[in-house]
Amino acid sequence: MLLKAPRADDPHERARQFTTGRANNEEDRWSEHGLGHLLNPTDPDADDRDWIAQVWLNIIRKALGLSTTPTGFESLPAVGRVSISSPPLLGPFEAMNRRKHYRNQIKPFNFLSTCHVRAFGHPHGASPDRFHLIAPYERDSRRWLQMRWIDRYSNKTYRISTAGNHGTPRTARVKTYGEIIEEYAYHPEYKCADAHGQAAGRQTVGLLQRRHVRVDAITAIGKESNNLEEVDAGLVHHERNVYTVYADRKRDYWSTVVVPALKRLPLKTWERESGKPRRILIDARLGRRRPHQRHQELLVSVARRLNLLD
Repeated sequence: MLLKAPRADDPHERARQFTTGRANNEEDRWSEHGLGHLLNPTDPDADDRDWIAQVWLNIIRKALGLSTTPTGFESLPAVGRVSISSPPLLGPFEAMNRRKHYRNQIKPFNFLSTCHVRAFGHPHGASPDRFHLIAPYERDSRRWLQMRWIDRYSNKTYRISTAGNHGTPRTARVKTYGEIIEEYAYHPEYKCADAHGQAAGRQTVGLLQRRHVRVDAITAIGKESNNLEEVDAGLVHHERNVYTVYADRKRDYWSTVVVPALKRLPLKTWERESGKPRRILIDARLGRRRPHQRHQELLVSVARRLNLLD
């Protein structure tokens, strides 16, 4: 998240300057990252993002020990809009469209509403990795809790609720704007460290700095760019669905970390600790041949027990 603080020493003056900087200009800049995927809860058809400026203002005022102003939409279900603007975005709905008349299918350039299920809020029996609620686009926020929502994976219909802590057989407990804003304000910034160089956590305050990086291994991957539009639209729910790993056996964890560890102790020690034949251990130490996967896992566990690996 990016925020350039106004040049003022008094906290009240800083908050006042931020209020007048809601045009998101160069002097008082607030970020839409992390909230821009949600509809404007005060006017879903509006393109302005003043509501995000209000969220930022409340976050800053709370951090400065000042009073905050209720936004009035904290209890609403957090709803976003999916635009079927390209073939990759239409693809995930292929199974859902199957055997439906064309007029009932999800078609190019349709708008859909989507919401975000809270942890443990999935209906009973639903898989968190394969559950995504959508509905015809609805601009009236008063109807969001009354609508029937469709899981695009199973094609089953569900209600949504913002009450309680978990889902029911036919209801999903979804996140509210207030819950997402709270997560947004306290989410850990993994790329940054605190004033003492420790990894920043949810309760870290003060001026952050970049963390030092130690490279353990290099793995070539294709990431979100493979499914960029689907990720942006919230249609992909687990990283394994977008990662493509390009394995390099000369630079993987076994070759760069485990094999050097195998050479740090005498061969007899490895025979005694692992119970594996001498020939397997010699080939593994010299990198001539990799043991079977279960043998690799055993040697790694032994190396960890002997404090040879981090």
